[in-house]
Amino acid sequence: MQEIEYQFREEDLIFYNELQYKNNEDYLKNIKRNRWIYPGVMLLVALFYWSYYENTEQALYVAFIALLWMLVTPWVIKWQMKQNVLESYTEQERNDMFGNYHLFIDPKDPNFLQERSPSGKNKIEWKEMLRVDYEKKQVHLVLDTGIAMVIPTETVSKGNLEKFARQVEQLIEKHDK
Repeated sequence: MQEIEYQFREEDLIFYNELQYKNNEDYLKNIKRNRWIYPGVMLLVALFYWSYYENTEQALYVAFIALLWMLVTPWVIKWQMKQNVLESYTEQERNDMFGNYHLFIDPKDPNFLQERSPSGKNKIEWKEMLRVDYEKKQVHLVLDTGIAMVIPTETVSKGNLEKFARQVEQLIEKHDK
């Protein structure tokens, strides 16, 4: 029986959502606008103040605001994203989500990935699983409902994550046919 135990924490949820946002075109446009376009326009205004009005003090003030905007807004956007992620779940949902997980493949019932989590026991059919994604600090078992089971590599307390993920991939391919 192949099994794995791990702990899922709030920072793991945030890291997963950051990865999702970094692949989101609207998020990337927002970062680009706030990091380059708006400060660029402000720097052009500063250049105009300096060259046309010969007002160096005003130009430096506008240029300082533009550089500050360019440096601070990515942090602000990331902080807002974290707040939005955490606010999208109720207290009960967070209690059911965070905690210790036990995933295993039972040889007696090989058609399911079985899960024991803070929300209870679940069985997931292999045909419901799409793929296994390997990220920097996490492994994602992506389901056809658009959600993923996130396994943080640093909190695995029992089992071999690499062997488990390989076996899950094999079983997904086997049941996909």
